[in-house]
Amino acid sequence: MTDRKIPRDRADDYADEIIQARQAFAREHTGSALDHVASYSLDPGTLPGNVEGFLGVAQVPIGLAGPLLVNGEHAQGEFFVPLATTEGTLVASYSRGMKLCRDAGGITTTVIGDRMQRAPVFSFDDARQARAFGEWLSEHFDDVAAAAGTTTSSGRLVDIQQFPVSKLLYTRFNYTTGDAAGQNMTGKATFAACAWIKQNYPGEVHFLLEGQFATDKKTSIVNMLHTRGKRVVAEITLPAALVEEQMHVSTDKLYAARMRGQLGSIMSVTNNNGNHSANGITAMFIATGQDVANVAESSALYGFSELLPNGDFYASVTLPSLIVATYGGGTGLATQRECLELLGCYGAGNVYKLAEIIAATVLAGELSLGSAVVAEEWVQAHDDLGRNRP
Repeated sequence: MTDRKIPRDRADDYADEIIQARQAFAREHTGSALDHVASYSLDPGTLPGNVEGFLGVAQVPIGLAGPLLVNGEHAQGEFFVPLATTEGTLVASYSRGMKLCRDAGGITTTVIGDRMQRAPVFSFDDARQARAFGEWLSEHFDDVAAAAGTTTSSGRLVDIQQFPVSKLLYTRFNYTTGDAAGQNMTGKATFAACAWIKQNYPGEVHFLLEGQFATDKKTSIVNMLHTRGKRVVAEITLPAALVEEQMHVSTDKLYAARMRGQLGSIMSVTNNNGNHSANGITAMFIATGQDVANVAESSALYGFSELLPNGDFYASVTLPSLIVATYGGGTGLATQRECLELLGCYGAGNVYKLAEIIAATVLAGELSLGSAVVAEEWVQAHDDLGRNRP
């Protein structure tokens, strides 16, 4: 029987020889040439901690949108935004929205929340024991926070939310995590905190480190209400004449369509009453080395609009669970770092800036697509720019 075990090297699994052995193995067993997958400019020696069994790369085209004018507290000025995508019309649509917003004076952005969780569940013999533990946990918060803090220099336990059910106490240990996304950081810190709790609680306590209440990489109402990652608002007021000139639609029709879409979102019970936040967020995540699976949470959006008495159009998006990093994870890899540097966001002290740029990009994309649908230009745009077949 043919050996189908993927080649590994316990001493150095990122050396050229073992990578070439895996490529040869894949060619032999699949018949694929791997001409492009096996061609890359990055240094495999930088990959430990990011990928195992390295074979090659998946090259995703990156388009440049902008300039995007942001009036933020952390992101200020014009930015050219890298969008990694294979969807035609996407970059053009975002650029169109960015032009509209730039000509209107720019997008104002505000970070209003910062939390990352691990959510252990504690088990007891009955509800009264669970209640007593919850009271003890509140009284000893400082000690629990100190135990969590022994594992990290950049994370800080801010509070512990409690959600008692039956004889269980579900909790959310909420942290700030600096410029890192922080899922691993909070897991390690919370495990240390729970070990301290188990050792010091006067009664018997059993815990599961994650009770599925942090809803890691899953969309949820709890994260939308209570924040996971960065909570950031992007907003703008668009003059009616400018909208009509550039988007070929009146603001009253744009607002009427917004209300119809609102009802559709309610009927479908979605986490998002916007148009396509996942498009811009995913494209920026791929380009800048974010954990793309976090789009499941990060694409959640609260859209709010007003038709003002003078006919101008106020539009805003709130991203309640935007999980981003400018340090650690995939952000330091070759192309990802370069894309962060395009935005002036690589490294420590830049995570709020990146969050504001992403939120502004999302708003520009919402306005562009929303206008195209009302002006009946959406289908034609995809026909013109989104067809890649004979």
